[in-house]
Amino acid sequence: MGLQIELGDITTYRVDAIVNAANRTLLGGGGVDGAIHRAAGQKLLEECKTLGGCETGEAKITGGYRLPAKYVIHTPGPIWYGGSRGEAEKLRSSYANSLRLAEEAGCKTVAFPSISTGVFHYPQDEAAGIAVHTILTFLKTAKSVQRVIMVCFDRKTLAAYERALHAAQASS
Repeated sequence: MGLQIELGDITTYRVDAIVNAANRTLLGGGGVDGAIHRAAGQKLLEECKTLGGCETGEAKITGGYRLPAKYVIHTPGPIWYGGSRGEAEKLRSSYANSLRLAEEAGCKTVAFPSISTGVFHYPQDEAAGIAVHTILTFLKTAKSVQRVIMVCFDRKTLAAYERALHAAQASS
């Protein structure tokens, strides 16, 4: 099973959990965050209001409501400031903490968007490398999570993740 990379709309994936590239309020926003909130409906926002936000690199889990996914795992990725403010470690933490929550919830399948590469301006190739490495490392010891799907919104993102996966496979 392992890691798959696909072009698609994450809100349509029938998986145990989808990951939301959230902001720290967890109350919705633009991009994938807004799309997930719109697709899940008002009850997602109501549950998110009870969570008290979430720090960058951390993750929190909610129900999926009207989504085909059972859960939504919300993680605020880092805003890109040039790489000197611990962005790489925070991005790694966003993926690792999301996977840890999925594992704790007994999820077998998890779909991720490309965290921080939209309005947070993280360089795509660098973000893809961090994501792929973190996911592949996690999968080596995962107990319940068997399949992770990187759901790419456009062909440019898809190409970046395919390059990162190819590089990771070539070096292992």
